[in-house]
Amino acid sequence: MKLIILSGQSGSGKSVALHTLEDSGYYCVDNLPLALLPALVDTFTHDAVERAQGLAVGIDVRCGAEDLARHADLLREIRERHPRLDVTRVFLKTDIRTLIRRYSETRRRHPLSQDGTPLREAIAAEEQLLLPVLADADLILDTSGTHLHELRHLILERVVRRRPRQMALLLQSFGFKHGIPLDTDFLFDVRFLPNPHWSHELRALTGRDEPVRTFLEGHPEVERSYRELHGLIAPWVDRFHQEQRSYLTLSIGCTGGQHRSVYLVERLASDLREHYPDLMVRHRELQ
Repeated sequence: MKLIILSGQSGSGKSVALHTLEDSGYYCVDNLPLALLPALVDTFTHDAVERAQGLAVGIDVRCGAEDLARHADLLREIRERHPRLDVTRVFLKTDIRTLIRRYSETRRRHPLSQDGTPLREAIAAEEQLLLPVLADADLILDTSGTHLHELRHLILERVVRRRPRQMALLLQSFGFKHGIPLDTDFLFDVRFLPNPHWSHELRALTGRDEPVRTFLEGHPEVERSYRELHGLIAPWVDRFHQEQRSYLTLSIGCTGGQHRSVYLVERLASDLREHYPDLMVRHRELQ
């Protein structure tokens, strides 16, 4: 049975994520006092396992600083009582500019600004309170540049469809000029490779297109770099898998996230997918 602990900053999309889990068959509880979590899991595992795919619980700063600080102890207690429980801790993280824009658009009040605290200060205070939860997260999802439907897709692909006890591997391309992704374990910079952008015929294409692949594979330094990258990544992924890591994200970036990084992610995915059935590819700038 699955237990998903969903946390994150206010305005990062937790409600959308919980609704997605609920639509997928999970029994969802939001803003549960953490002291009640062990009893809820006991009840659910005994009585409700046939009625739902799993249990999803949303926690955030409304729980209070004391509960947030002891959440790891509570989860340790739950794991000891239910050793076969598949626990996943998901954290949604968003940059401060996006959070301010979202609060401005929705005109909602931040949970920590009830006493008149300015929004920017409330967001900073919340970030500090959530540090213990962030540090223990199995999966961090950066929702800064995601819209409603893309967040639903990420939750479905990375959380709902992950096979129990299998590592979910995400290979992600991105463009440095659009910002470094926050939700990555390993990041590689390939801006030193020949850039198809400077070819007029290739500029509008992507690393998925045959002419771009032909262009890149015609440069020996691209093939050499790929062999070195694959030789570095494959053993590391195997070691994380052996350590029963639930999630692993590798991000490859070029300047715009359209040609070189896309090509390398697609090629790595083709080579690794046979060994990692829960492998997912995401091209951030092509969404």
